[in-house]
Amino acid sequence: MIISDVHTGITKNKNRKRVGRGPGSGHGKTSGRGHKGQGSRSGHSKRLGFAGGQMPLFRLVAKRGFNNNAFAKKVIAVNIGTLQKHFEAGTEVTPESLKRIGLAKGSYDFLKILGDGELTVALTVKAHRFSKSAQEKIEAVGGKAETLA
Repeated sequence: MIISDVHTGITKNKNRKRVGRGPGSGHGKTSGRGHKGQGSRSGHSKRLGFAGGQMPLFRLVAKRGFNNNAFAKKVIAVNIGTLQKHFEAGTEVTPESLKRIGLAKGSYDFLKILGDGELTVALTVKAHRFSKSAQEKIEAVGGKAETLA
């Protein structure tokens, strides 16, 4: 079943490609595999990036240095001004409550509170890290900045 928006032309559920069902389908006879050769046979498996015997691009390009992306800890930052908008006075702000309202999306290792913006309500904020200015602003209005392990 195709559900589509008439005005925008967006198709939400697309029918699967039915190959080998005659010439009228557009995917008949060779079923999109072309004529003869390795790719037309069943059970073929060409490696990703295979260049037909030519030197593959990933071997041509020089690989140098070290990249820390795989090992670096992911830190999500939330500003004081954002907490002001989303929480009432006396509320306990935790990573779970931030996730619930969509301020700390996805997976991360540390939640850090930054000091951008103004805070006028006293909050108990629990996070892994705080910037110096954020901690000062939270405590200046009578709130608590608690560091998580």
